[in-house]
Amino acid sequence: QVQLVESGGGLVQAGGSLRLSCKASGTIFSIYTMGWYRRAPGKQREVVATITNTGSITYAASAKGRFTISRDDSKNTVYLQMNSLKPEDTAAYYCNRQQYMERGLTDFWGQGTQVTVSS
Repeated sequence: QVQLVESGGGLVQAGGSLRLSCKASGTIFSIYTMGWYRRAPGKQREVVATITNTGSITYAASAKGRFTISRDDSKNTVYLQMNSLKPEDTAAYYCNRQQYMERGLTDFWGQGTQVTVSS
C-alpha cells in the first residue's frame, strides 16, 4: 500500500500564494503518475495538475500560468505551487498517486487539505 500525506493548505487572500506538499510512503515504485485534484463545495472532483516519473506534466486550463507542479523523488514528494489565487480556487485539494501494484494499475489518495481563498 501507499500512504499519501498532504500539507500546506490554509486561508489566503485573493492574489496570494500557497504551496501544497504531498509525501508518499509505503510500497513506492519508480514508475508512477502523481497529481493534484480538487473538489469545491457542490462540484465534482477535477484534476488540477499531474506529473509523471519522467517529468511529463499536464495542467487544467484553470491552473495554467498560475500553478506549478514539481517533484522531488529523493523525498517521494510532489509539490503544487499556487500563485495568483482566486476565490474560485477554494476547494479541498487531494493528492493522488497511480502506480502498478500486483493487482494492476492502482490509485492512492491522500486525506485532502483545504484551500480557502478570500476575496
